[in-house]
Amino acid sequence: MAEKLLQIIFKFNVSKAEYEQAAVSLAPSFAEVDGLRWKIWIMNEAESEAGGIYLFEDEASLEAFLAGPLAEQVKSHPAFSDMSAKQFDVMPDVTAITRGPV
Repeated sequence: MAEKLLQIIFKFNVSKAEYEQAAVSLAPSFAEVDGLRWKIWIMNEAESEAGGIYLFEDEASLEAFLAGPLAEQVKSHPAFSDMSAKQFDVMPDVTAITRGPV
């Protein structure tokens, strides 16, 4: 099984505080996603962009997440737009040299 990274980015049209409040309320649901090893929450307030970097244990887990209710909630949320999702393979040997958490 090869670990997979997912990068999700979207625009948000609420205040930083409102976005952070929503993120805090959703974080426990993300923590329960099957096959998700970790998620790093990211924000660029100046550009009204947010999203996450996710590490999944395999491609099947990543695909199940993208087809599931949490990803759909992000896609259909009225405060979010222009969502992009990109998948990446992990390069474990060189990542270990730079102390990546994989």
